[in-house]
Order: sequence, then C-alpha cells, then structure tokens
Amino acid sequence: MSLNGKVAIVTGSGQGLGLAYARELARRGAAVVINDVNAGTAAQAVARIEADGGKATAVVVPVGATEAAKALVSGALEAFGRLDILVTNAGILRDKSLLKMTDEDFDLVINVHLKGTFTCVREVFGYFKENSIPGRIITIGSPTGQRGNFGQSNYAAAKAGIVGMVRTWALEMKKAGVTVNAVIPVAATAMTKTVPYFQKAVEAEERGEAMPSFFRHELGFGTAEDVAGLVAFLASDEAANITGQAIGAGGDRLQVWTHPEPATTEYREGGWDYEALRGNAGELFNQDTLQGYGEEFLPLPAELKPEAAGASATPAR
Repeated sequence: MSLNGKVAIVTGSGQGLGLAYARELARRGAAVVINDVNAGTAAQAVARIEADGGKATAVVVPVGATEAAKALVSGALEAFGRLDILVTNAGILRDKSLLKMTDEDFDLVINVHLKGTFTCVREVFGYFKENSIPGRIITIGSPTGQRGNFGQSNYAAAKAGIVGMVRTWALEMKKAGVTVNAVIPVAATAMTKTVPYFQKAVEAEERGEAMPSFFRHELGFGTAEDVAGLVAFLASDEAANITGQAIGAGGDRLQVWTHPEPATTEYREGGWDYEALRGNAGELFNQDTLQGYGEEFLPLPAELKPEAAGASATPAR
C-alpha cells in the first residue's frame, strides 16, 4: 500500500492521536498538512515528519468555523498543489455531569468536534467534487459516542453526531466516488493517563514496553500507532469499496460497529395506545429487549490493579 503523490489534511495533529495519524500517512508517502492551535506545537510536528523523511506543512487555526476549513484547503493547495485525504481529528474536552455543564462547556465541544468536522468535510468534498477526485475522508468518533459515558453529554453528542453525518455523507458522496468513514479509536492519550484503571498500561508504554496482553487483547486498548494503520488504510486506493462505516481500532482488536437496527419488532392491529402498552409492557420491555448503555469494563487482574487509590474510576474516552 502506498500513498505516494497523495496530500492529506489532518486536523488536530500537533500531538497525540492526530500526530500519529499524520506520521503514518507521511510514512506511506503522503504529504501532510499539520493543524494545531499552537504554532510551536505545529512546527515541532512538522519537524518530526520531516526528520522521518516525510513532507509536511502547518496551518495554525482553530477548527470550527468555515474560514478555518477554507484556510486548511488553501494551505494544502499552496504547499503541495492538490488534496486527496482529510482526517478530522481536532477536538477538546469539557467534561462535567449534566447539572454542572454550562452552555459554554457544551458549545465549545460541539463547535470543535461536530461543527469542525462538518465545515472541514463540506469544504474538502466541494474541492473533491469540483476536481473529480475520488478522495478519502476519515472522521474520528469515540466509544463514548457509540455507548455513552458519565460526564460527557457534550462529547457524546458530538461523536454520535459525527457517525450520523458519516452515514448521510456516504449516500451523498457515492456518485462522486468519495468515501467517508468514522474511526473509533481506543488508545492511550493524555486523558487516559489520568484514569487509574489504565495505570499499568500507560506505565508500560512510557517505559517503551509492550502493554500487558489484558489491555491489548481483552480490552482492545493500545497505543496511538495501533489506530494509525487503519486511518492510513482507509485513505488508500485499496479502501475504495469501504464507506459509511464506523470501524473501531485499539490494541490487538478491530471492530466494525453495527448501524442502529431494531432489537425487536411487534405489531398490533389499530396501533399501540397507552392501554395496549400498559397491558403488554412485560413482554415488550424486559431484560431481553431493553438495550444497555455505557461501557462495562472487565475486572482488572490482581497484578494490573493500580497502586494509587481510585481503581474503580470509570474510564472516559
């Protein structure tokens, strides 16, 4: 698989997962537009890619507004003369439970994750369509958007919304030959480093050692590099038949998420009024038909339990 001659924009790629995606795309031959809100961080990312033998430039702009999306496309065209790939990774967190979450907390996360994905995809798809380019668009979702997570109303709404838009865009982009997918990463980040449950995995990574098999295999939790391969593959010509999908990657695990489908279907002549629902509630709504929510994590083996207090903290991703 080669991305030689391709040009990619990766939003939020100054560090973390975004930088891992950008470096992998560059290793596969693509020239990369690094995006970050901090000029120094962006410059360091560009330098790392160039030190690896790749090509990169930086566009320092906060993702969200249409003007930012236009600046990213212009930056790619000015530096490399074309554009083939978009990865929408930029995001922020403002985690609080519902009654503590302010309008600003909600709006900031929605603006960067959800609106930022929308404006960047709209701008890039316009370029692809106008120039008859069978481009690749990879958005970034989250297990929180798929299942929910305590204290993340804003983040869950944004990530679920991204997957909903991907399904819609796959329909709208099909005729143009453009693919669009959502990657659901499960990887060590600055956020997971603060969660006691992942302490032993994070410590192993920081020592340059392989994470324990329990994390990589049973939990599907790994490094940013474990996710980067999927991003690069979806950006390649080999993935031309994959679109409209939510695909999870982490550690040793790969998952294709189902689209929402009815768990049960029941019919009643004349419809389901209040009395009919009340009379049949036990059959309609029970432990076999009602769906779960949130993520349940396996108990940690004794040797992998965190040394600090708070081992029961629920991971947020």
